[in-house]
Amino acid sequence: MDYSNEKLINYLKEHNIKPSTIRMKVLNYLFMNKTHPTVDDIYKSLKEEIPTLSKTSIYNTLDLFLEKGIVKVLSLQEKELRYDIDTNLHAHFKCEKCGKLYDFPISPNFFNDDHLDGFIINDRDIHLYGICKECNDK
Repeated sequence: MDYSNEKLINYLKEHNIKPSTIRMKVLNYLFMNKTHPTVDDIYKSLKEEIPTLSKTSIYNTLDLFLEKGIVKVLSLQEKELRYDIDTNLHAHFKCEKCGKLYDFPISPNFFNDDHLDGFIINDRDIHLYGICKECNDK
């Protein structure tokens, strides 16, 4: 199910981003594929739909989305960055067998800030690694 153009346009405008075809397609892809995609994943999915698409256009779009708070970047012991459309506080688990990423909720009070007196926390990331339930059951 795709998001309507009207919803995508409004979402971009709410984040002070001028809508364009590429921005709308990338945003729709992120909403529809909450699998923490890479630039390559997005490019491969959209290149037939937008023949003039380049990876540079996707990087530029994602950089803008990052700047405006629409996505977060994940660097999970990989060469390629992954992008997460869910910017709410949550943690990630990466399976070391199948490579799948899972989101899971964490409490906003998960970190005890008492040990960081005088520090300013701008962001919080938790990345766990191991074997997922599906691989473990095999």
